[in-house]
Amino acid sequence: MIEQWDPQFAARSPMFLPLRETAHACDGVDWPDCATLNAMAATAITPPVNACGMPIRFVPQSSRQTVFDEKYEPRIYLRGEVQVRQRNWHDLFNALVWLTYPLAKAALNQRHYSALREVMEEASAARTPGATANRGPQQDALTLLDEGGVIVASMRAELTGLLRDHEWKTLFWRRRAALAGTMDFFLFGHALYEKALRPYVGMTGRGIVLEVDSEFFLQSPVARLGTIDMRLARLIGDPGRLTSTADLLAVPVLGVPGWFAGNEVETFYENTAYFRPAQRITPPG
Repeated sequence: MIEQWDPQFAARSPMFLPLRETAHACDGVDWPDCATLNAMAATAITPPVNACGMPIRFVPQSSRQTVFDEKYEPRIYLRGEVQVRQRNWHDLFNALVWLTYPLAKAALNQRHYSALREVMEEASAARTPGATANRGPQQDALTLLDEGGVIVASMRAELTGLLRDHEWKTLFWRRRAALAGTMDFFLFGHALYEKALRPYVGMTGRGIVLEVDSEFFLQSPVARLGTIDMRLARLIGDPGRLTSTADLLAVPVLGVPGWFAGNEVETFYENTAYFRPAQRITPPG
């Protein structure tokens, strides 16, 4: 099915704020094609490159491949080629995230490639056909961040604690005024951007907290994104981080003040099917 193009999509919600600077280049076109995306990459503030230093190029989606070097992540790592389905919101948002967070996306691709290569080599040594399709907990975490990631920049430990403890009503309602200038949320996952076109109660991201200081909130929006990109790339590049999905926090994104009209009333946060309390572990005995 061909999806309807909306050149003003970035104005629909504050959730699209990280993409707005890049999305301006989509004005006046009917579905950005690979040529448009490559022109955008060439003029980006930080032109995207892969972990090997090759410029990222957006290319049409090819047929499903069985040869390792021709698969999705290896093609990015080995040749800098990001495959894009035409007239497809999911893949367009992936491309726009590459242009917005180029360092973090390159780091994610490198981790994915290394994990896939390791599994392939282990399967080859064990002579286990098809084992390259197996996914480990590290790949699950990387994919969850890539598809549904939310970056939380926080300078106040008590607010971060409320987030970690699922104290949603206290964080988003009772401490609502305290969030301004001390905690901010940035969508990263391209699947989450796609969902933001038609937001629904239940829409949940997976968060990484970056501790920042007051200087961060004095930066321009573009500078903030650059800081997040650099910090996130460094975190992703640490093999001791993102080893399982437990490293990612649940973030019910429609609770973020200003992101959804329905959260302007206190009762919105009383929906425990959406704002789920933390699971309490009862000690034995």
